[in-house]
Amino acid sequence: MTLHGINPSIPPSGTGCVECDESGGWWFHLRRCAECGHVGCCDDSPSQHAQEHWLQAGHEIMQSFEPGESWFWNYRTQEGLRGPALAPPHAHPLDQPAPGPAGRVPADWQSKLHP
Repeated sequence: MTLHGINPSIPPSGTGCVECDESGGWWFHLRRCAECGHVGCCDDSPSQHAQEHWLQAGHEIMQSFEPGESWFWNYRTQEGLRGPALAPPHAHPLDQPAPGPAGRVPADWQSKLHP
């Protein structure tokens, strides 16, 4: 059942950004679409795939996919919000670094982040 763009029964699409994994890229932090489970990289990441997912799919509500974080963000309204617990897992694996994934993050990664 979808509640205003949130479907608690859909699991995440994987443990990393779908598009970065396909292209061999890297991310700073991860976001999970609350409607379809798509995992994309955050707005500070070089490719900003979570925002791109919103623009292309129209799914405006994302949740942090970082360990220990449970906040939601609405891209359309540019506001944080509360939402229900989504299907597990609730974050990428604890042994996966941020930025990540291991082995693909350049040494000068901080200079490549979006402000």
